[in-house]
Amino acid sequence: MSIKPALCAAIVLLASSTAAAQQKPVQLPMPRDVKAAFAKGTRSPDGKPGSRYWQNRARYVIELTAAPPNRAVHGTEQITYFNNSPDTLRDLVFRLYLNIHKPGAPRDGGASENYLTSGVHVDAFTVNGQAAPWPADPGAFTTQRVKLPVALNPRDSVRLSVTWHYDASRESNREGMIDSTTLFLAYFYPRVAVYDDYNGWDRTTFTDQQEFYSDFNDYDVTVKVPANFVVWGTGTLVDPASVLQPAHLSRFQASLSSDTTIHVATHAEMLARSVTRQGAQNSWHFSANDIPDMAFATSDHYVWDASSVVVDDVTRRRASTQAAFNDTAADYHHLAGYARHALSWLSHNWPGVPYPYEKTTVVQGFAGMEYPMMVNDEAYADTTFSRFVAEHEIAHTYMPFYMGINEARYAFMDEGWATTFEFLIGTADLGAAKAVDFFRQFRVNGWISDSSPLQDLPIITPADALKDAAYGNSAYGKAALGYLALKDMIGDASFRKALHEYMDRWHGKHPLPWDFFNTFNNVNGKDLSWFFHDWYFTSSYIDLSLADVKKTGAGYMMTIINTGGMPAPVDVIIRYADGTTNIVHQTSAIWAKDQHRTTVSVPAKKTVTSIELNGGIWMDANTTDNSWSRK
Repeated sequence: MSIKPALCAAIVLLASSTAAAQQKPVQLPMPRDVKAAFAKGTRSPDGKPGSRYWQNRARYVIELTAAPPNRAVHGTEQITYFNNSPDTLRDLVFRLYLNIHKPGAPRDGGASENYLTSGVHVDAFTVNGQAAPWPADPGAFTTQRVKLPVALNPRDSVRLSVTWHYDASRESNREGMIDSTTLFLAYFYPRVAVYDDYNGWDRTTFTDQQEFYSDFNDYDVTVKVPANFVVWGTGTLVDPASVLQPAHLSRFQASLSSDTTIHVATHAEMLARSVTRQGAQNSWHFSANDIPDMAFATSDHYVWDASSVVVDDVTRRRASTQAAFNDTAADYHHLAGYARHALSWLSHNWPGVPYPYEKTTVVQGFAGMEYPMMVNDEAYADTTFSRFVAEHEIAHTYMPFYMGINEARYAFMDEGWATTFEFLIGTADLGAAKAVDFFRQFRVNGWISDSSPLQDLPIITPADALKDAAYGNSAYGKAALGYLALKDMIGDASFRKALHEYMDRWHGKHPLPWDFFNTFNNVNGKDLSWFFHDWYFTSSYIDLSLADVKKTGAGYMMTIINTGGMPAPVDVIIRYADGTTNIVHQTSAIWAKDQHRTTVSVPAKKTVTSIELNGGIWMDANTTDNSWSRK
């Protein structure tokens, strides 16, 4: 098949003789709490943070002790919490995510005996150095309100300390025991919840479906484990010489500037107990600033591969890529290289922003889950799928970690972007045809083939109100199709410019969907609200039909009906009697004036035998009315 530029240029979109000729301006719906934030000046109609924007933050100093196969994890932390808000806080809300394991906790799906634990036990709590009561509230699970002895004034801070312990779950998912001597530590510390400018305290119940919403904090974390256990984690490994034997320290340091994979610790060396310092206990010290979370893994038999890649061509800054895994996982022997490729591609192509952190570590687990600088992924027999999953999780670095998305409420701002980048890097990896097939299979088919009204809820629907496929479709595939349709409509250059401006304005902050929509309108100098409204605020779906094809003196005129209402792009495929084919691509701009129907005129000097509509990744719910044949 071929695409003829001259013919493409001659196409006349009769329904929209000027692309800017739209319906009357569209006002995007907005919840009351978000309206109030704009009225207070913390958000701006041009998409920038408002002149009165603020957000709170904290400094955590944490010490953890773990000794697998013992499942007990003990921790102490000192928290300095800064109230940058204009409000006086009389209480704090803490997050205790691991109470998801307690019997009776609200969760999506059931819980096996191996999943259940007694949850998090707070052993001591102080406020400004004075012992304070921790509430005994059997009805509180992952969210706990704590009354302050003295109210916290605006622009003031409070010093907190917490001592706690919990048993790691035998059934590992996002965290817990991966095997008898391998532990993944995530959600492991009591933390102060987000207090923001539009919703106040975030009290969203964690049900093992919702993911991140965190302040940007400074962390200093020490993980104490027995000798022969390696710890991988978020942030800078401080003083690696204190925990590694000289040979392995040398390899680790060499990997930080290597373009190829270095085996920092092999399977034989881990079994020989020759990798770490041999004190009774080693203290692995990590630090990181301005990040939303920390996660760690420890094992006495996982092997350790590492490499690095230049992520910023201007400064020549490198980022480390590491992998920790069972030696028997064949695909994981490629993972440090897959991660190296992902960091380079994402930094230089889409989103085209240099990877903002110093490393990423992919750990073999069971979650398919991202954390700042950490990934917990399954092993797969198909290395293509292993790379696909790793690239998706690493792409989350940008949303929700570089951009502090409220993923618990607006998951499409995070999962939708990771799915978008997943498709774009997949196209580079696999070629367009295979990437399209992959995307249709894993991201679109489940939604477009399911006529249940739950699958057509607006993407903007709060994610904490969605479950199962309704959550998956809205957060992942549908949202990505909208972002990709926008890219297709305004072109790569305009899309890149607006995306970079959005990321510049809101990295390290908490953007809302309206901040994204407003930024794209502002940067492009066009009101795209009609597009955002139909993609993200309606129950529309993709269903186009070809109707009323007529021969004219110059060619053919056809009407395309938008039965589903979603302003999706489409290819018009024209087949001629001489066996040749022409494909004419129509962007979503054809629906700017009338979202229900548009008329397209195609000049044709040759005899046309058939015309067909094909959406590619924008799959059509009913393809029986997508073609016309000359009788």
